[in-house]
Amino acid sequence: MPSKPPKSRDRGPKSTEDTQTDFAELDVLRNTIAPATSIDACTHNGFALNNQVRISGSGILLVGGEAFRWWPWVKEGAADAAGDMSHMTGKLLNAMGQLKVGHQSWGVLELVYPKPDLLIIGTGPSVTPIAPAVRTYLNHLGIRLEIQDTRNAAAQFNLLATERGVGQVAAALVPMGWKERR
Repeated sequence: MPSKPPKSRDRGPKSTEDTQTDFAELDVLRNTIAPATSIDACTHNGFALNNQVRISGSGILLVGGEAFRWWPWVKEGAADAAGDMSHMTGKLLNAMGQLKVGHQSWGVLELVYPKPDLLIIGTGPSVTPIAPAVRTYLNHLGIRLEIQDTRNAAAQFNLLATERGVGQVAAALVPMGWKERR
């Protein structure tokens, strides 16, 4: 003879408490204002910031609450620099496929004080390893690095800049539409 189905799925007596969790109460950052330089969108050729600024045709360097247009693919003294800037093409990768950005592209990080504790580098549509010389240079400035694709780097910057402040976290982001010149 088969047994009757249970009257309740509870394992004990019926609870009289209201144990529903209000997940909105768990959002510890809900009253924190997002930084003006937080990234609302990563577009094919640029970025949209929380302060209604739109950057197109370049990368972006976010340091100390300021946003700078950033062309890491333009080499100092290059004859075709203007063309590289307008078409978002140039050389960022070395022969081993690692991101190699010249020291002149990091100039603002040399000048700013205090220096950010962490630099989040967005390498475009996919994650690209960073050249050891670039890592060593930035580490000598006292800056730790986090390397990600640009979309994830932007999201991580937004979270950490909101939590820790824009003075502690910086971002260097290559646009999603970046094309490496062969």
